[in-house]
Amino acid sequence: METLYILLALFLLLNLGAGMGRVFRGPTAADRMAAAQLFGTTAVAMLLLLAEASGQGALRDVALVFALLAAVAAVAFVRRAWSESEGNHGDD
Repeated sequence: METLYILLALFLLLNLGAGMGRVFRGPTAADRMAAAQLFGTTAVAMLLLLAEASGQGALRDVALVFALLAAVAAVAFVRRAWSESEGNHGDD
């Protein structure tokens, strides 16, 4: 079963490579943020798989921290994008 977990973690690592292309190409900031959210979600999934494969419970704690950081990053992006869009409407 550990081999399956390792193979799934490698597959998720390949998904991160595909997401990196979206970060570099864009075309919008929202696309880049969606790719960053993909990184956070994939990192959590990879850590949970590796925690099961290796039996190290500390990796679950790290996955929880990554999940919280991804949520905070999404909120910060939305707040920044929202304030910029309000500033643009006030200049008309």
